[in-house]
Amino acid sequence: MTGAASRLETALLSVAQMTEADRATIAAGTPAALLMQHAGNAVAREIIRRWSPRPVTVLCGPGNNGGDGFVVAGALARRGWPVRVACDSMPRTDSWNGAIEAVTPAAIDGAALVVDALFGSGLRRPLENTVASTLAAAAGRALPVVAVDVPSGVVGDTGASLGAAAAVCTVTFARKKPAHVLLPGRELCGEIVVADIGIPAAVLEALPIDTWENDPVLWRAELPQAGAAGNKYTRGHALLYGGYPMTGAARMAARAAARVGAGLTTIAVPEAAFAIYASALTSIMVQPLSSGADLARLLSDPRYTAFLIGPGAGVSEATRGTALEILATARPVLLDADAISVFAGKAADLAHAIRGPCVMTPHEGEFARVFNAGGGDKLTRARSAARDSGAVLVLKGADTVIAAPDGRAIVNTNAPASLATAGSGDVLGGLILGLLAQRVDAFMAAAAAVWMHGAAAAQFGPGLLAEDLPDLMPAVLRRLQRQ
Repeated sequence: MTGAASRLETALLSVAQMTEADRATIAAGTPAALLMQHAGNAVAREIIRRWSPRPVTVLCGPGNNGGDGFVVAGALARRGWPVRVACDSMPRTDSWNGAIEAVTPAAIDGAALVVDALFGSGLRRPLENTVASTLAAAAGRALPVVAVDVPSGVVGDTGASLGAAAAVCTVTFARKKPAHVLLPGRELCGEIVVADIGIPAAVLEALPIDTWENDPVLWRAELPQAGAAGNKYTRGHALLYGGYPMTGAARMAARAAARVGAGLTTIAVPEAAFAIYASALTSIMVQPLSSGADLARLLSDPRYTAFLIGPGAGVSEATRGTALEILATARPVLLDADAISVFAGKAADLAHAIRGPCVMTPHEGEFARVFNAGGGDKLTRARSAARDSGAVLVLKGADTVIAAPDGRAIVNTNAPASLATAGSGDVLGGLILGLLAQRVDAFMAAAAAVWMHGAAAAQFGPGLLAEDLPDLMPAVLRRLQRQ
């Protein structure tokens, strides 16, 4: 599989792009009815694979999603399943010739399974009362729900919920949409199955795709490869600004940078903190800062290939001034934690100061302090901040979004809940720094580090502490090399 083809596998299609893919496929000669047949049959297959025959109610809407539902109903009935269909529109379909009743809670009386084919991913308004009450009744009775495309009430481009009920399984078509990877949509979807319904690869390749689910196929080729002629200097030299009295954050970040492959890693620290850092670190070098001239000397040294400031730095004018000095080098810089918060209300000043490759890793609180990105969904807000600042924006969370200034975005889905522990974000910053120091493109470095961070935590399992993460990196890197 070529690089372009493999990247297509993890593409996320907007609702408009999926509509265009359907249109182009039909224009190329595939009847719309055949696409619908393929979609409905795919849903029926997943149901039959998971459950033995039992009473099922298929809830159908007025559009193509409802048409898929009628195909599901017919396919199950032909296999001997007891099927009822509820639909409030007057459909024309050859897929179902049985009775059709109204969409009300009574329609699911006696059902052991419900198929939600009411509304697809293009819904933009809250669910009507009878629909909402019917889905709520299914949830109240603990009935398993299988959703077609997305659970009704989940917005396809954002993952927002307009009153959706959770499904145990969602079957979508061709490619995932943002709703399948962004919260709360991702959790409401349950298990997600992507079915091939016959949309040609050429149709998908023609779409202007700019959003992907994070996966090594996107960036594995960008990772540094150690060569026989290489040495510690060719692998890059990372420089961190170490905070005081909060010293643990920078130490964990430094170890992560080294573990992910930086040839040398140095922490520059206030002179008062030198003994603390030096006694706790071995392969990480520590440089004391007795005056502002010491930092200027370090920043002027061209052997440093990437910088990090933020972990434990403190929210102060001094931290903001240091961040500005580092950004002025125009070399790759990661701003994290306090080095983001010091620009609260000063997003324009921050954007003006960014002169080279820059990555910022805010959580939602830090993001809100700095960026006037307006309301809206996570993808839109991250893209807006990245565009306005000129930096790669890593908006952290269980559905971390990595956004580039040119509009590209990657959504991460492999982060386990165990990462919600103090210091894990500092380790992520160190991983990004280590890749930046090795001259990996900022957008790819951020995406790769976020994925590795999640993979390491998933490998460790329960009981994770942030300081465990750096030592898990070798196993993650070996796994990537084997792939």
